[in-house]
Amino acid sequence: MTRSKARKALATCCGVHVLHDGLSDVLFVLLPMLAETFGLTYAQVGLVRGAQRAAMALFQLPAGLLSERIGERNLLVLGTAVAGLGFIGLGLSGGFLSLLLFLFFFGFGSAVNHPLSSSIVSAAYASGGRRAALGTYNFAGDLGKFMVAGGVSLALAAGISWRAPIVSLGVFAIVASVLILIMLRTLQVGGRPEPKPKTDTERQKRGWGIRYPVGFSALCGIMIVDNGARNGFLTFVAFLLISKGFDPGVAAMAVPAILVGGMVGKLACGFLAEKIGVIRTVVLTEVGSAVGILGTLVAPEWSVFLLLPVIGVALNGTTSVLYGTVGDLVDSDRQSRAFGLFYTLGAICGIAAPLGFGLVGDAIGIPVTITIVGFAILLTVPLCLVLRPILRGLPAAAAE
Repeated sequence: MTRSKARKALATCCGVHVLHDGLSDVLFVLLPMLAETFGLTYAQVGLVRGAQRAAMALFQLPAGLLSERIGERNLLVLGTAVAGLGFIGLGLSGGFLSLLLFLFFFGFGSAVNHPLSSSIVSAAYASGGRRAALGTYNFAGDLGKFMVAGGVSLALAAGISWRAPIVSLGVFAIVASVLILIMLRTLQVGGRPEPKPKTDTERQKRGWGIRYPVGFSALCGIMIVDNGARNGFLTFVAFLLISKGFDPGVAAMAVPAILVGGMVGKLACGFLAEKIGVIRTVVLTEVGSAVGILGTLVAPEWSVFLLLPVIGVALNGTTSVLYGTVGDLVDSDRQSRAFGLFYTLGAICGIAAPLGFGLVGDAIGIPVTITIVGFAILLTVPLCLVLRPILRGLPAAAAE
């Protein structure tokens, strides 16, 4: 693939990421309003957030496998349209059960985004610059989170009902699915794969194409801990601010504040990993996240809003490094399913973390829950020690 075509494919996938991550993370902003509207407990708040993640956990891996038969492009378009329909239903929901139903439906549609878009970008930059490209792709996701979550946060702070913006976003997603189809067909990427005759060597090849099982397992472990802590903190940081005395509408601005830093982190950390190595970058961001999360507990009043963007840099920046390393550990023709597996594990964390931390919050309070989140993220450091020698042996990776 030419560099020009690769850049256009990256730009298109960035647009997909802006949309899907924007829709997904606006839910963090809505949680205090949904809790107030429907009288939800912290555990129910965790279930509301987990409903979408449950669908993603179920369908990301099948999406990666199915794309090997019908093409990544077709699934991206279909999933985007389904996600839009789910968001329209969310805006019209009338109770707790309908919230769960429509969020599950939305998650079913949004499950296609990460594994298929990441696969397209990773393949486009197979000859070099993969981590930087995926860092740019991840930056686009946080840009979408900030734009959508920030816009809805401002609407909520102004006293506008949460329903109308959500329905409008659903309609926009359906229109965007048509534009995505046109762009990807024009670039002729992500289409139905052409069947190729298999040699004896290819028949003996492991179906998942994971060349370094220990390294891939360690990478997945880092992602599981990182994703669980991030989801736990983003789900309940607004409730922490409410416990400090902030108005719910103002507290909802905590997530956009984190996402401002997250945009910088996801873009910068992909390039940083190319310069100083994967392991050093991951350790730096994870330790920084832990210190920042614990710092929110003692930060006085409004100064916490100065800390949140700094936390976002480290908290969200790790993902660019992790996603960019998947392609180093698996065969090139098995990346869709490898990314599907990788993101499925992350989606499972998205279910377990909000529910688990919600139960802890109901039992012993939100401040103690945030403390647990801050210390839990440090579990990634010993996993980095497992991954380091494996990356050292790869010609394309710099583990130092």
